[in-house]
Amino acid sequence: MNAPTDLSMKTDEVLRVELEVFRRQHRDLDEAIEALQATGTSDQLTIKRLKKQKLRLKDIIRLIEDRLTPDIIA
Repeated sequence: MNAPTDLSMKTDEVLRVELEVFRRQHRDLDEAIEALQATGTSDQLTIKRLKKQKLRLKDIIRLIEDRLTPDIIA
């Protein structure tokens, strides 16, 4: 996974593309976890690792969304 190390060095356009890629990966991981759990014979360690990876992606997605959302001065 290519996590953005410095969001300030990237343009908004690049961040939007990366955001969509990370969202897609997050959905794919969610589907993979559901499929493994549905089989009933899945490896719990694998599921735990996939969930951890999914949480990392969620954090990255949130960082990018915060960078793309302008601050509103009240």
